[in-house]
Amino acid sequence: MACDIVLAGEVDSPRSGCPVNAAVEALGDRWTLLVLRDVMFGDRRHFRELQAQSEEGIASNILADRLRRLVEGGLLTRDDAGRGRRATYSLTESAIQLVPVFAHLGAWGLEHRPTDPVLRARAEELYAGGPGFWNDYMNQLRTRHLTSAPAYPV
Repeated sequence: MACDIVLAGEVDSPRSGCPVNAAVEALGDRWTLLVLRDVMFGDRRHFRELQAQSEEGIASNILADRLRRLVEGGLLTRDDAGRGRRATYSLTESAIQLVPVFAHLGAWGLEHRPTDPVLRARAEELYAGGPGFWNDYMNQLRTRHLTSAPAYPV
């Protein structure tokens, strides 16, 4: 069964009805997951923070494009900053639900790729925490990022 997804501000038909394909089309480029990681785990919510504190050195034009796509794709919201103020980006519920995905993705990277000892420790702690820890963290993110955080069962 084919479904429509919102990506980059348009309703696009995925290449197939496969759920893995739909997820890859929304999250599959190099920078999208890294920007979400930095908002989610680094609490970097402004453009300048995201750019200046990027371990990978994201270029400003790429960052601007990814932030726009993430807002249009429903993974981030952008407040109306007003004159002379910085825009603040917030996670949506669908982005918050990626915490377990990040835990598993990090665990795979720990096992199969060379990693930095400091950054490795963060991924190990996240994965070792397990589902209970992930749910607690997701609830903390809901409180911080969503205007009205509904109660979610653990």
